[in-house]
Amino acid sequence: MTLLKCATHVVADLAATVERYGAWMDYTVVEEGPVPSDLAAAWGAPASTGRRCALLAPASGEPVFLRFVEGDPVPDYAPIRTWGWAAIELCVTDVHAVHERMQASPFEVIGPPKLLDGFATVTPMQVRGPDLETVYLTQINQPGPGTGLPEPQSLIDRPFIMVLACPDLPRSMAWVREVLGLPMIDPVAINYTMISKAFDLPEGEKVALSTARGADQTFLELDQYPSAATARPGHPGALPPGVAITTMLHPDFARLEPHWASAPVVRDGPLYAGRRTGVLRTPEGALLEVIEGGAL
Repeated sequence: MTLLKCATHVVADLAATVERYGAWMDYTVVEEGPVPSDLAAAWGAPASTGRRCALLAPASGEPVFLRFVEGDPVPDYAPIRTWGWAAIELCVTDVHAVHERMQASPFEVIGPPKLLDGFATVTPMQVRGPDLETVYLTQINQPGPGTGLPEPQSLIDRPFIMVLACPDLPRSMAWVREVLGLPMIDPVAINYTMISKAFDLPEGEKVALSTARGADQTFLELDQYPSAATARPGHPGALPPGVAITTMLHPDFARLEPHWASAPVVRDGPLYAGRRTGVLRTPEGALLEVIEGGAL
């Protein structure tokens, strides 16, 4: 069982986004409606109250979701250039078949399939959508408890890793260990094509990253961003552009008590399922929504 429950992205046109993810990624709507005022307030985004929102599930039926919330475009926002949640990573059964599908889609292929430097367990590719969403589509070559990686059940399955862009990787790693109580691997330096392209890094310059595991599955990746990265621009009181929220399960709310940005309340619906849910902020200021449950 993964602790990851949902990735939330801000989009300009909800209907167009839902159609796109249905047609090309086989996701279906399980809930939609306006953002309630109390939920927007919990996110620290009162200006997102009443904006249209949809929760989508993968073809596999796994209860790990994509959520899209309408928001006004932010002219100064550029993907893979700012701190915070940077990308959504979906697991797939056949990355080459997915690549062929994406070439005919509205998504731009920004990274074709290739083995990840230093990680033979996966073969990722990357696309960018019309809402500037960066989506990694990753074939799992070695699923199972030993690698902490899932075995997808549909061509394009659920989110399985969320990527956090950090200005200070050691500080963010310490926060994950101390606040969430999750183990992290020692940082690994790799040739990271997406970051290298975004910042025009010199050829051969590597980027450090670390991953966190909970419930025997790796579900968070923390990347050290170059010094040219900045805080994410946005509209006052609204959700930030791009990937705005990661939602996860955590069984120990007593541990989290001193750290809440928004105290837990019971929430309903397919995502929250009548459980207590609170909001944390990472050292970068990124929103981490936490639902009570699961096991570390």
